[in-house]
Amino acid sequence: MIAVIIAVLLALAMIVAAWLARSNYLNLPELPASTPADLPDHVVIIPARNEEARIARAINSFPGSDVVVVDDHSSDRTAEIAATAGAHVRTSAPLQTGWKGKPNACWTGALYTESAWILFADADTWYDPSFLPALLDYAVTEDLAAVTVFPRQHRLTFFEKMLLPYAFGLYFTGVDAARVNNHLHPEALANGQCLLVRRDAYEFLQGHRAVITSAVEDVALARLFKRHRMKIRVLRAESLANARMYDSLPAIWRGFEKNSFKFLKFNRRTRFIVVLAATLMTSWLPMLLYLIREDQLIAASVFFFVPAAAWLAWYGSIFHALLAPFAIYLFQLIALSAMVKDYFGFKTEWKGRHV
Repeated sequence: MIAVIIAVLLALAMIVAAWLARSNYLNLPELPASTPADLPDHVVIIPARNEEARIARAINSFPGSDVVVVDDHSSDRTAEIAATAGAHVRTSAPLQTGWKGKPNACWTGALYTESAWILFADADTWYDPSFLPALLDYAVTEDLAAVTVFPRQHRLTFFEKMLLPYAFGLYFTGVDAARVNNHLHPEALANGQCLLVRRDAYEFLQGHRAVITSAVEDVALARLFKRHRMKIRVLRAESLANARMYDSLPAIWRGFEKNSFKFLKFNRRTRFIVVLAATLMTSWLPMLLYLIREDQLIAASVFFFVPAAAWLAWYGSIFHALLAPFAIYLFQLIALSAMVKDYFGFKTEWKGRHV
């Protein structure tokens, strides 16, 4: 009976943690659709390194806008394809010791342009044609210095479907939507896949140049905006914006190694809650084995489905949600690898560089 009571309490805690994560995410405002008659002066900057398969799709998302692709010394046909798609192509400034490629490319692109608004968009994102007008209208109406967007995440391969919903949801267990959208509160969040900034505010902060050594330059930049009491807003835009970050398990592993542990360094509250939630989730298998050992087979059968029930909203279907237990432990391995590498100063290879 004691084993069953503990299992019930643990199951409730896991469900509450996953529900809290979903609630935190949905509490981010959704970008409202709008069709302004005139758009403010703007430019789209896309930093790209070895993105020949995706760069044209990203460029074509912005019909009627000036698009600058900053080629970060690609070894493939990224620059050629970008030019054919109608973008202005520039080459990223040479990297100096300690600099990271993406913020360097973003800063290079900003120096090439003079528009009042700059949208930094990743090459692995694509958008509805109405997205940018709606985003610009929102930023102007709300008198923002910056606005960042979480797009709909597309998952095609088995490991994407298994791991990404859990990892994304786990991070949001520690995100407070009200705090990150309060420019007077230091808790910061941003998504570098899609970041719109007002040039005067961006240049005042020295933009990506000020965070050029950071592997998580988006959150670092958001912290700078907040430090100077500039209004930054974090939105959802699943109906108008799309992204596919990784296309294989090695890419997922390297991407999380590169970013996951570093993200948690910025906000202590977020770090504490995420670590607590991850620990809670990893207790699922020991509890399941304990129930079996105590011959509580009915309870064990029910408890087996707790992770799927808890994370169903993130996975979107019960079939995919059944993969949640595998995601829990695979993510722990990745997080442990990232923590060890970070502690000992080891680098992760990403697009031909060690970061």
